Amino acid sequence: MEETMAKEDFLAFGKQMAEPQWFTEKRIAAWQKAAKRSLPKFEKIKYQRWPIELLRPLQAHASDLPVEKSAELTQTPADIVQFGQTTIKIELPEELQTKGVLVCDWQTALREHRALVEKYFMQALNDDENRLTLQHLAKLTSGLLIYIPKNVVLKEPLTAYFIQDATRKQDFVHHVLLIADVNSEVSYLENLQTYGTEATTANVIVEVFAESGSQVHFASVDRLGKKTTAYLNRRGHLANDAKIDWSLGMMNDGNIVGDFDSDLLGAGSHAETKVIAISTGKQLQGIDTRVTNYGRHSIGHILQHGVILERSALVFNGIGHIIHGAKGADAQQESRVLMLSTKARGDANPILLIDDNEVTAGHAASVGRVDEEQLYYLMSRGLTKDVAERLVIRGFLGPVLTALPDRKVQAKLSQMIERKLVDGQKNK
Repeated sequence: MEETMAKEDFLAFGKQMAEPQWFTEKRIAAWQKAAKRSLPKFEKIKYQRWPIELLRPLQAHASDLPVEKSAELTQTPADIVQFGQTTIKIELPEELQTKGVLVCDWQTALREHRALVEKYFMQALNDDENRLTLQHLAKLTSGLLIYIPKNVVLKEPLTAYFIQDATRKQDFVHHVLLIADVNSEVSYLENLQTYGTEATTANVIVEVFAESGSQVHFASVDRLGKKTTAYLNRRGHLANDAKIDWSLGMMNDGNIVGDFDSDLLGAGSHAETKVIAISTGKQLQGIDTRVTNYGRHSIGHILQHGVILERSALVFNGIGHIIHGAKGADAQQESRVLMLSTKARGDANPILLIDDNEVTAGHAASVGRVDEEQLYYLMSRGLTKDVAERLVIRGFLGPVLTALPDRKVQAKLSQMIERKLVDGQKNK
C-alpha cells in the first residue's frame, strides 16, 4: 500500500511540473530501490542518527519572498541565482550562446535536453548507489545543467548562487550537472546559502564530466544554515588528459557530511582537490575526500586544512586509491586540523590503497592545538585574543588559500573565513 501511495505521489508531482514521463519513472524506481539500500559509511564520521534522510513528501513550492529580498537576489552579481525551487535569473552573454554554451534550470533540461541528461545524469555515481543518492534521484526538485561545447574556452567564470529556502520545513534536493566537452575550458564558482531558520535537510549532488583535454576550475563557498543537516556529494569524472581543480570552502554552520570524489579514468588525467573547513559551536563536519587513479600517469592530489572552535568536531578522511593497471600514477594527500578549544575534536585520517607497482604515493596528516607562544607574542603587541586567534588561523589556512588557482575565489573565501570566525567567537 505504501509503495502504491508513493508511486501516486510521484506521478502527481510529475504532472504538476509537466515533467517527462521517463524521468518520473526513474524517480519511482529509485525510491523503491532506496528502501533496500544502506546509508553510506565513512571512516570516523558518525552521522547515521542525524535527520539526513529525505522523508518529507515530494512537493512543488513556489517561493514566497519578501519584496526587498527578491530585489536583492535579482541584483546579485552572478550569472545564475536560484532560491529554493525557483530560478530568479540566468544571464548568459549572447557571445557564449552563439558558441553553443548551455546553461538552464533542471526542469528545462529534462524537457529540452533529454539526450544530455540521459547520457550523463547520475553516471558519476553508478558504483555508489546508496540510500542517500537514490533518495536524491527520487526527490530532486531543483538544479542546473551546464554544457560547454568542444573547443570552447570561457574567459570569464560562471558564478551561481543557490539559496536554500528554510522559511518552511522542506527538503532542499539540488543537482548540478556540469559537462566540459573535448578540449573545452570553464571556471565555475558556486555559492550555497540558507535563507530562513526552519530545521531542514539538504541533499546536494554535483557531477562534473571533464572530457578529453578539457579543463574545469570548480570552486565552491558553502555556508548552509545552523539548522540545516546536509549531505554534499561532489563527483569528478575525468577522461584522457583532462584536469579538474577543486577549491572547496566548507563554512557551514550545521552538521554536514561532505563526499568529494574524483575518478581519474583517462591516461594523463589530473585532479587537484583543495578543501578549507571551519567548524564552530556544536556542529560536526565530516569530509571524505577520495581520488581514484584508473588511468596511466594520472595525478591525484588532496590538500585539506581545517579549524575547529568551541565544542565542534571536524573529520578529514583522505583516500588515495591507485587501481591495478595505473602505471606511473601519482597519489598525494595532506590533511591538517588546528584545534582552538580543549573541548573540540578533530581527526585527520590518511588512507592509501596501492594496487600496482611503478607508482608514486604519499601522505601527511596532523591534528594539533594552536601555538600558545604565537598567541602570546601577538597579544603582547596589543592585539586582543580574538584578533590574535584569527591571525594564527589565517596563517594556518594560508597554504591552501594561496594554492587556489583563482584570485577572486581566494578573496571570496577569505571574506567568508573572516565572517565565520567572527561569528564563532561571538558565540563563545
